[in-house]
Amino acid sequence: MPKIKTNRGAAKRFRKTGTGKIVRNKAFTSHILTKKSTKRKRDLRHSTLVDKADAKNIRCLIPYL
Repeated sequence: MPKIKTNRGAAKRFRKTGTGKIVRNKAFTSHILTKKSTKRKRDLRHSTLVDKADAKNIRCLIPYL
């Protein structure tokens, strides 16, 4: 079997934790920040886990990370 190529776009967006879960950064942080509350912007800074329904597909995109 040949090696699977890593999807480079996904490799820049996701990473695996020590237990094998997939972590992502939150969206809506780049512009139009004036209407968002300080609390909301602060919460957007933290990364979060990918939903279980999406994790299977992302694992195929980043097999070696």
